[in-house]
Amino acid sequence: MVTPKLPKFKTYAYGKNAGQRVDVYWQPANPKDKKAKARPGVFLLHGGYWLEGDKGSWKYIARRLTAQGFTVFAANYRLAGAAQWPAQRDDAVDALGFVRKHAKYFNLDPKRVAVLGSSAGGLLATQLGTLDDGAKRVRGVAALSPVNMPYLAYQDGGTPDATASQRKLRGAVDKLVGCEPGAGATSCWNRLDDANSATHVSRGDAPMLLFHSARDFVPATQSTALAGALRTAGVPVTVRTVPGRMHGGALLIDPTVYPTLLAWLKARTA
Repeated sequence: MVTPKLPKFKTYAYGKNAGQRVDVYWQPANPKDKKAKARPGVFLLHGGYWLEGDKGSWKYIARRLTAQGFTVFAANYRLAGAAQWPAQRDDAVDALGFVRKHAKYFNLDPKRVAVLGSSAGGLLATQLGTLDDGAKRVRGVAALSPVNMPYLAYQDGGTPDATASQRKLRGAVDKLVGCEPGAGATSCWNRLDDANSATHVSRGDAPMLLFHSARDFVPATQSTALAGALRTAGVPVTVRTVPGRMHGGALLIDPTVYPTLLAWLKARTA
């Protein structure tokens, strides 16, 4: 596989916290080409159980997408060890707002932006697409193994046959919401409900493309309720399950996933 030609690249602060940083990959406008249009954008959100991970994990995909005509930005966000929900969602909203504010400099059309999230970042992506009228914020949401229902992940991680990854995700949900759900934990249930992307679905939401693998430790059931709610609201959504046990960004190894994703991103931001 050939590494794409490097675009311009720089890291910017979109907030005061050290975790509030965004990498931007772009090709500057050609001042001699008067007919050239600003590029569509793809906003990338990394995974890592909301406890770890970094925007740099998207570097190769960001370069590939830039080579396909996009301006690409990959954000870090405050992790659950330092800030509880909804800080992570707030940061995603703020990072998107920062890049939009400087769209002209980045040769970006701020009205043609889609978001792609992986695993824990997939939750943030689907939240961007459902919170308020998500379609006013982004043209579409694609996600790889999104944890759309943190409480379901919490339950799955507590079963006798749970894998190590599922048990780790259960603990991460505790840290994300800053509490352990129980009969009298009203505020905890409210936070978990807010972190469930299906809670926010309305007819004004962004179309979605959601991927899981058949033996993913974040199974396709994580997208079932969200997809059902979106369809009921009249919002286009596709859930695709591919063979294997790949998770998150590893799903791009499947020969059908990246071509499908790229075609969908281009169609949504046309």
